[in-house]
Amino acid sequence: MTETQRKVGFLICLVTIVLALLDLQIVSAATVPIVRDLDPAHGIDRIPWLVSAYALASAAMLPLYGKLCDVLGPQRVFTAAIAVFLAGSALCGAAPSLDWLIAARAVQGLGGGGLMSVTMVVIAHLKGPDDTDTGKGGNAGGLVAGGAMAIGPWIGGLLADHADWRWIFYVNLPVGLAVLAASALFLRLPVRPVRRPVDYPGAALAAAFSSALLLVTEWGGKRYAWTSPTLLALALAAAAALALFLWRQRRAPEPVLPLSLFRIRELRLGFAVQGLLGASMMCAIYYVLVYLQVARGIASSSAGLYLVPLAIGLSLTGLLTGPLTARGWSARTFTVTGTLVAAVAFALLAATTGAATSLWLIRGELLLVGAGFGLQIGQLIVLVQRSAPRPQLGVATTSVRFFQTLGNALGTAVFGTVLTRLAGSDLADGGPHFVSALRVVFWCGAGVMAAAALLALRLPRTAPADDTAPPPRAPEPVAV
Repeated sequence: MTETQRKVGFLICLVTIVLALLDLQIVSAATVPIVRDLDPAHGIDRIPWLVSAYALASAAMLPLYGKLCDVLGPQRVFTAAIAVFLAGSALCGAAPSLDWLIAARAVQGLGGGGLMSVTMVVIAHLKGPDDTDTGKGGNAGGLVAGGAMAIGPWIGGLLADHADWRWIFYVNLPVGLAVLAASALFLRLPVRPVRRPVDYPGAALAAAFSSALLLVTEWGGKRYAWTSPTLLALALAAAAALALFLWRQRRAPEPVLPLSLFRIRELRLGFAVQGLLGASMMCAIYYVLVYLQVARGIASSSAGLYLVPLAIGLSLTGLLTGPLTARGWSARTFTVTGTLVAAVAFALLAATTGAATSLWLIRGELLLVGAGFGLQIGQLIVLVQRSAPRPQLGVATTSVRFFQTLGNALGTAVFGTVLTRLAGSDLADGGPHFVSALRVVFWCGAGVMAAAALLALRLPRTAPADDTAPPPRAPEPVAV
């Protein structure tokens, strides 16, 4: 590929990441107008499925997407994921009923899972094998992803208030078609000349595990009690699917998630840190919005504006990534620093949040949270891609997103349970126990990031001069 083709390729990838994350966040902010239009009588109880259907389908596809990238080459998988996402978007926009819309959201999620994960594989191939560790592409992808997550609810609120909700989905079509056309003209990624078998039973077990786990975290303490037969059955199903998946991965000739990857210290630590990062991001975005709307009485569309400082923090640290890399910062240094900064930011939120806290102070603390996240997001991708065996680059890259998704789900469940148990009857009206419960949630977020910092400190030290051409390494034995 020429340099021009590579630059256009990077732009295509960034637009694709924005397309994926904005859709998810915008829909979560516009669910009320949607159900009022399609099912005003009973739709309010089914709002969670508008988000969950997408998230379940997306998470279920992640392990398979990684393997298909390694078997077929990333360009074919990238094109197919965008095409499925656009088909789902068109079906969502034309939905005549809520049942139709929920089913269409699942179709959209099947493609959406590839929009984020496969795009990062494409970025790695655009950079080539000799500069996988440079911040280019990976850091920009993380920066754009974080910014989209922060401003998505605000855009969703605006569209819900001032336009027909169907445009939330229709707007994806011209952007997605432009991405498909540009990728056909400019992307020239490797195609695997020899076909290898794909472990579809393993992919099905991974999908069953992630779906059951996400349903447990989505329903637990809300729709069903944690000790209800439904939740216990789902938890047992998740455990059984996980056990069968691990058994299958040890025996399959071409596993969708080779367990040998976990023998590499950078990979297993990177996956763990990414999972903790996913949990803490939900804490920052979701529970700050809950605080603003319930405790401070701010409208949902206006509350989304308070996440703009978080996006600014992400952007500022993204701009500093290049100069700091030139000064010798490694992926490990970025990750350690980012986790520590985020831990401090959560601790400040926990210590200062109250019923009458200055909203400018909240904005400043969110700015610091964003700065911490911005230092980590792209660097964890860089770290994993640098350390993964080249034939397993797709699987390793999509696994980062997979563990982040699981972290999001578990973080939402744990933090939500803490808030519900501590707030009690004050949960609905934002009474004093509600605010104090939220402070405990933020302390939990600080603890999660402190744990991530301890894991990041265990990452091997690699001299910056060696980062651009890492030598081949044998997998490390897993410590018992």
